[in-house]
Amino acid sequence: MTLSTPPGMSRRHFMRHLTTGVATIPAMQFVEHLRAHAAEVKSNQKACILMWMGGGPPTIDLWDLKPGSKNGGEFKPIDTAGGMQISELLPETAKVMNQLSIVRSMSTREADHGRGRYYMHTAYVPNPTVVHPTFGSVVSAELGPDRQELEIPAFVSIGGGSSGSPGFLGMMHAPFAVDSNGRVRNADADQKHAGRMDHRLKMLEMIEANFIKSDRGGLPQAHKDVYYKAISLMSSEQRQAFRVDQESAEMQQQYGRNNFGRGLLMARRLVETGVPFVEVNMGGWDLHQNVFSSLRDRMAPVLDSGISALVGDLRRRGMLEHTVLVWMGEFGRTPRINQNVGRDHWATSWSVVVGGGGIPGGRVIGATDADGLSVVDRGYLPGDIWATVAEALGIPLTKVYKTPRGRPMKIANGGTPIQELLG
Repeated sequence: MTLSTPPGMSRRHFMRHLTTGVATIPAMQFVEHLRAHAAEVKSNQKACILMWMGGGPPTIDLWDLKPGSKNGGEFKPIDTAGGMQISELLPETAKVMNQLSIVRSMSTREADHGRGRYYMHTAYVPNPTVVHPTFGSVVSAELGPDRQELEIPAFVSIGGGSSGSPGFLGMMHAPFAVDSNGRVRNADADQKHAGRMDHRLKMLEMIEANFIKSDRGGLPQAHKDVYYKAISLMSSEQRQAFRVDQESAEMQQQYGRNNFGRGLLMARRLVETGVPFVEVNMGGWDLHQNVFSSLRDRMAPVLDSGISALVGDLRRRGMLEHTVLVWMGEFGRTPRINQNVGRDHWATSWSVVVGGGGIPGGRVIGATDADGLSVVDRGYLPGDIWATVAEALGIPLTKVYKTPRGRPMKIANGGTPIQELLG
């Protein structure tokens, strides 16, 4: 039998426990001690949770209110634990804003859904000659290979929406999509037909080996890697990370019994298991009409319980200092209220929220004018946000990727980390 060292534990540390512990504690307790240590190592691994607000949220009604302006809308600002003010619609989130910071001067100029989504996910504007990797794929490529004990894909996307493409990084770093109930399509192994499955896998291995030997580029090997990762997941105990129903009723209630709340709870479980990037999608933000009633009655309560529960839960578990949180959509919405009591697409001046992972909370970066129409401080781009996240995750910004045609591509498009957010 081979005695392997638990992940993150040095051989010397392991042997010290082995020589001093066996004489004093029963074997089963020793095994449990090793398991607890492995869990602690995973909780200390760097990770990022992206809360993606599909459709473009009205940040002027949430994070950067304009009381007294004709553009201000129906809601009032309230004080927060972080010293800034946010919307009265987010009273629970206000209590944890000492752990989060707001970048109020995003100015991205891409007000189309598809282009804005691409830009915010990749830090690159769309280009017909190359498909840039979404940032979750970058994190998967940079942090995933070091997590050899991880049997779940290193980039998980929860709740639908478009998380983007791995681009030239390859399919091993594509988002692994699940719904908010943790259902993984075709992932339930049928023990009754285990023999047939084994036979088919052997046939597949033979066919793919021939394809790989035929020198048809990297796609056959990529397909094989992805497929066998999925097969590994089918029999892995780590699949339990998707089972939010295993959490207490109280915990599920705190996050919210809705798709976004369940998605965030699943994200915490996945990060706890070792997944370095999780994206949780909350759609429904394309509020061209009835923006205020939609926020009050439908969107804000879900958002408030989800964010506040996630921050509090991560903090209690000692995970917040290692887990970067990002809240964003593809753009904001117009300061001016339209004839349908809604707000339209707006990418000139809007907000993103970040925190955790050593990023200081309670800070406001940048500002917009009194009517929310323009940035009055330095404007920030998606690359600046992702460069800040990369810095917090320990991903070197000096690294340059090469596309299949040899074109150099910088991480975060050469963005500059926001100095006020570097702890």
